[in-house]
Amino acid sequence: MDYANKSVLVTGGTGSFGNFVVRRLLNAGVREVRVLSRDEKKQYDMRVFYQGRKDLTFVIGDIRNRDVVDEAMCGIDIVFHAAALKQVPTCEQHPGEAIRTNVLGAENLVDCALRHQVETLVMISTDKAVKPVNVMGMTKALQERLVLKGNLSRQNRGTKLCCVRYGNVLRSRGSVVPFFRRQLALGQTMTITDERMTRFLLTLNEAIDLVLYAAEHTRGGEIFVRKAPAARVTDIAKVLADEAGKPCEYRVIGILPGEKLHEILVSEEELVRVRDFGQYYAVQPWWSDGRYHEIDSEFGSGEHLTDAAEVRRMIDLADREFEVMEMADGEFAKF
Repeated sequence: MDYANKSVLVTGGTGSFGNFVVRRLLNAGVREVRVLSRDEKKQYDMRVFYQGRKDLTFVIGDIRNRDVVDEAMCGIDIVFHAAALKQVPTCEQHPGEAIRTNVLGAENLVDCALRHQVETLVMISTDKAVKPVNVMGMTKALQERLVLKGNLSRQNRGTKLCCVRYGNVLRSRGSVVPFFRRQLALGQTMTITDERMTRFLLTLNEAIDLVLYAAEHTRGGEIFVRKAPAARVTDIAKVLADEAGKPCEYRVIGILPGEKLHEILVSEEELVRVRDFGQYYAVQPWWSDGRYHEIDSEFGSGEHLTDAAEVRRMIDLADREFEVMEMADGEFAKF
């Protein structure tokens, strides 16, 4: 896609994903990247980091506020919707807040995107939205439905809306790698909820590749999924203990509320609607007449395990990616 004449809105643009996608878009020569987020400190950090570039602008506000979203959407061609409450324990403790951000906030985005007739909206979803057992996953599942249904709205005048799903992004804020690294650095014993637990893994650049692919190839209504490897959490702990030069010692604390042993990126209900595009799957919308047989079983983390050597390679790659994004105040520091 030629971004030279595109204005792109990134909600949650000061988060881990947001910072990386902003960099990619600026490098692609986009006309304007507009960041909508709530945190003035992180916006200030970005403004200083990019030395006041004229093609990067900011809007302070919350996606819960429809008026702010409406203003931020003016003149926008493409929307990448990354703003969310994404921590499972936080959403379990504050389900109302998760609903207001992940569901009602997304509804504001969809309504305003249709009103301003943006070309494309891509919503970032999660494997936890598939067969959800926790509040975060439930709200993201509803978010998916709201976004996809926007394609059928009588108010739609050509806007294409789609979703992407992926699992754990290595090195992102609040994820397992910085969590284990901090425990090791402080001399604490690593804590694991269950030794059987597996999770899908990918780097932030791989996540952005998926989002950009979706923006370019969507016809409206698809859920795009990257074919990502999965790993045992115990293997991640071993790799990071080796990195720190310490024995791999951990304490099993039991599964947390809302936590699954394994995650799923494509469910059995979606199998007949899945198209295989090499690195990616595309789940076609439920209103589509097409029926396909390109995938035979659920795409689950328990069945797509990789080994510790591949986990080490992916963590090393994620570390190199973050080195170029490190800001002066340490927002993207190693821990």
